[in-house]
Order: sequence, then structure tokens, then C-alpha cells
Amino acid sequence: MKKYEIAKKKVLTSEITQISVYAPLVAAKAKAGQFIILRVDEEGERIPLTISSAENGLVTVIFQKIGGTTLALDELQEGDCLHDFVGPLGVPTHVEDLGRVAVLGGGLGCAIALPVARALYEAGNQVDLIGGFKTKDIVILEEEMGKACTDLHICTDDGTYGYHGFVTGKLEELIQSGVKFDHVFAIGPLLMMKFACKLTEKYNIPTTVSMNPIMIDGTGMCGCCRLTVDGEVKFACVDGPDFDGHKVDFDEVIARNNTYKEQEAKAKEKHLCRLGGGAMNG
Repeated sequence: MKKYEIAKKKVLTSEITQISVYAPLVAAKAKAGQFIILRVDEEGERIPLTISSAENGLVTVIFQKIGGTTLALDELQEGDCLHDFVGPLGVPTHVEDLGRVAVLGGGLGCAIALPVARALYEAGNQVDLIGGFKTKDIVILEEEMGKACTDLHICTDDGTYGYHGFVTGKLEELIQSGVKFDHVFAIGPLLMMKFACKLTEKYNIPTTVSMNPIMIDGTGMCGCCRLTVDGEVKFACVDGPDFDGHKVDFDEVIARNNTYKEQEAKAKEKHLCRLGGGAMNG
């Protein structure tokens, strides 16, 4: 098998794809919470993706088609090779001796929550994994999540499957029923993590969030992934991606992440137009 070859590809939904890449050196050292940075080709941008699993020389990542690079990545098939695949990067998630924990995953964030929950569970903690999705049709990784925790709770915004409501609503329901959580991990959209932290702060439960801001080099040199934690500047790529959620300035991170929304949309439109033109001419 060739270096950075895509050994397996699986379509999870119309917008979400899972690939397993042959990268034995990365796989040998990868731990829960860490990520890789890849490039599709020599001219491509560098994008970070959290490691979903790593075994037998293969590193599995899951991505959503939201911009030009992820659309280009999705065009690759089994047997194709990536240009770069660097990692593992970031500080591994602390999983030992935490007690009873809740792991919240929102949408694609469930792909990141999965390895964290699995590591916590394998370390002997009691794990409630709460996965949230907009609707039943886009629920992903349910079987895998069920094997990575003590209790799995699926939530849908529209009530078509599982708990009707957000993951924060399910978490508060469990707390109010008498469940004593020693720690909470919130992983997913920034607003979900922000409101999860507001909830856990009310109940005085330590909370860890996984931050995925704009990132380029993954070494802390470019400064793009900076965020403010407890009044100090931190870099998600080297100081994180895990941080104390009660100390993160979420409003600042949300504003920074919105900086390139317009360019991202244009890149996606340009890529789709190129594909459409090729199809019409082909």
C-alpha cells in the first residue's frame, strides 16, 4: 500500500464522508483528541481533521463537504493518495480516573466525540454519550457510539428519533434526575459548546471543550488558531485542542471563525461550477 493511500471510503450521509488513510507512523502514535493536517494535492490548502480511529496502520477521519477543499477530498476514491498527511498533532485528551462523565457530540462533532468517549470508557470511566442531530435521517455512527460508552442517548432537534431536543436539554434532564456527573466533555458546533458550558457552570461540573478554530500550520507559528482562555492567548494546535470550557472566550472564537465564511462559500461555488462544467463538456 502506498504512502497516504485511501484504503477505505464510506459515505455516511450525502454531506459526510469517512476515509481511512494508510499512515502507519501516524497510526502508531495517535491518541484520542488528536488530529491530523492534510493536503489533497500540491496546490491545496492545509485542513485539520480529528482522528476518529487509528489501527492496523490506518488513520480514519470524517469530514463534511463544506468548502472547496473538502469537496476535492471527497472526489478521491479508494486507491488514490493524499499529498500530505501530518500528525498526530495536539495534546491527547485526559481520560484517566474521572468517574462518571458525559460526552456531548453535536452533528459532525459526534465523529470527534466518539474516540474521546471510547478512550474514557476503556480507561474505566462510566460514560454517558449524548449525540445530537437535526433529524433522524442524518444520524451517524450510532452503532460505533453504542459500543464506546455505558449509555448512549441520541437526540434530534425535530423529535424524529430519540430525545426530542438539544443535547444540553438531555444533559440537564439527566442531572435533574439525580445523575452526578464528575466531568463533561462538549464537542461540536461552537454555540452548542458555549451553551453546554453555561449549563455545566450552573451545576458546577468541570467541562472540557474541543476547539477547532481556523488553522494552517499546526505548530503554533502562524497564530491563526489563537483563542483567549482565562484571559490568556492560547493556540489550539499546540495548547489544545482541549480547553477548560468555563474559561474559553466563545464570542471571540465565533467572530474569528466567521471571518472567512464568504470566501469559503465562493470556493465551494467555484468548485461545484467546475464540476458542472466538466460534466456538461464531458
